[in-house]
Amino acid sequence: MAAYKRILLKLSGEALMAGRSHGIDPGRLEDYIEEIIEVSRMGTQVGIVIGGGNIFRGISGVEAGFDRVKGDYMGMLATVINGLALQSAFESKGASARLFTAIRMEPVAEFYYKPRVIKALENNEIVIFSGGTGNPYFTTDTASTLRAIEMEADVMLKGTRVDGVYTSDPEKDPEAEKYDELTFNEALQKELRILDLTAFTMCKENDLPIIVFNMNEKGNLKRLISGKKVGTLIKI
Repeated sequence: MAAYKRILLKLSGEALMAGRSHGIDPGRLEDYIEEIIEVSRMGTQVGIVIGGGNIFRGISGVEAGFDRVKGDYMGMLATVINGLALQSAFESKGASARLFTAIRMEPVAEFYYKPRVIKALENNEIVIFSGGTGNPYFTTDTASTLRAIEMEADVMLKGTRVDGVYTSDPEKDPEAEKYDELTFNEALQKELRILDLTAFTMCKENDLPIIVFNMNEKGNLKRLISGKKVGTLIKI
């Protein structure tokens, strides 16, 4: 049985690159799709927020001389491209998936509307959120938190390439120690960068638990949804 009725899965655009310098790796995309379909068939309602860093990052555009607002909108459009790739991949496997955007762009995707989203989730359709919050100066972390709260998710799952939250960067520090569980206050006191501060504060204020886990390890998502201890849990 599934331990969670409804989840929000946050994936970075960079995760879709796998070993590439940019774009989408078809093998990585297929691995993700198969895992998500499996947990959806377990009865868990799935919402996904996808980033766009594999195509364009707004903040890097600023560093290159772009106007910040235009750079952020370019980043939002990148998330729509990734959302279309996810939707297409789900449909190729026979799974029903709906793509919503925070900025109107029919017929590319549906404009975000909570009642329509909830109905799709209750019909066991996989829901993909793209376009961030629809506003510049906000990250996909904040978009993920906002959508998770609006869709009344039981938990927000942050899929990364490391297996949880550590005392320091485990890819740089071999002495780094993993946390199995943290409170929001402990994470703030230790200055652990789990999400950006706006997103993290929203989770804390709305009592939305976060689990940080390695999405690239096959079977991890199913183990997590089955109630097994995977990654790091952050809660009140």
